[in-house]
Amino acid sequence: MRPKLPVSVLVVVHTRELEVLLLERAMRPGFWQSVTGSIDHPGEPLADAARRELREETGVAARPQDLERWPLVYTFEIYRQWRGRFAPGTTHNTEHVFSLELDGRIGVTLAPQEHTASLWLPWREAAQRCFSWSNRDAIRILGERSR
Repeated sequence: MRPKLPVSVLVVVHTRELEVLLLERAMRPGFWQSVTGSIDHPGEPLADAARRELREETGVAARPQDLERWPLVYTFEIYRQWRGRFAPGTTHNTEHVFSLELDGRIGVTLAPQEHTASLWLPWREAAQRCFSWSNRDAIRILGERSR
């Protein structure tokens, strides 16, 4: 298996009323997050990676114009237990933020190897539920900018 690349996308899926979709990680019960994932290969456009991850993790097929790319990028240290998935010596990841606004809640089809449950929560509750500080921050920004 080839190493993961340390460049990822975060896709905050939300309704117009600012209910946010969260997914529970299969390998980490109790860890809730938005859609996330790494680029597949060097040069993969970030928007393509965001659409691919959205489809793989939720079954939602978004058109390119449906996604909003935010002028927000996070760099964070990769947890030690997950560093083995990356090339030796890789310690940090760069995450690019996108969002998808929907008219209302929709049902999703989870990738069972990645997630075991989904839920829709008002943005403040969703932010509190996320284990990732960057995901919490992005959801808070979503709520604040929509006021």
